[in-house]
Amino acid sequence: MTTKLSAAALLLALGSTLSLTALTTTAHAADDMQKCFGIAEAGKNDCAAGAGTSCAGTSKTKDQANAWKLVPAGTCLKTPSTTSPTGFGQEAAFTAKS
Repeated sequence: MTTKLSAAALLLALGSTLSLTALTTTAHAADDMQKCFGIAEAGKNDCAAGAGTSCAGTSKTKDQANAWKLVPAGTCLKTPSTTSPTGFGQEAAFTAKS
């Protein structure tokens, strides 16, 4: 019985350690990313894109001004956008150029 209990405790401890490692890695990866508006393909945004949308994959048009994608930090303002006033992704939602 003691051997079974020790094995179960070891597996529980190992599982907890692996879970914490995964959470730390995910949090660190998020630190290296930023939201970039106006660069998502239609239906390929990462989360809510304003009124009429609920979450990921709900943008209606290519490069929608209020739809964002996560990109590596420092790359947003270098990523082409057909709707942005500057022609590149933006760090906040914007009014699309006409």
